[in-house]
Amino acid sequence: MYELKVENYFSAAHHLLNYEGECENQHGHNWKVEAYFRGVNLDKSNLLIDFKILKKELNNILKILDHKDINTLSEFRNQSPSSEFISKFLYTKLKEKFPNTYKVAVWETEKACASYFEE
Repeated sequence: MYELKVENYFSAAHHLLNYEGECENQHGHNWKVEAYFRGVNLDKSNLLIDFKILKKELNNILKILDHKDINTLSEFRNQSPSSEFISKFLYTKLKEKFPNTYKVAVWETEKACASYFEE
């Protein structure tokens, strides 16, 4: 089994719904995103997936969120855009392009991360 990981960053604002505490107020993060892909078979170049292709697609998806108020985006309407929810959103978008998407981790600080994957 092979596993690949690509990472990138985006900056965005959000606030949590149905939450009592400071995070119910609008605030921002410089989010780090790690996307993982797994597979058994390599192509004729002995690649699982070309890193260039993975990075390009991740960048395209992150443009949806970058420098936005996440709460105002249609994909998050009436949803609390927690790190957990954002990781599932990114996972779902990547899985549409790459069926072997394994996991997406979203770091809102250097010490706090949420991941989404399917068993």
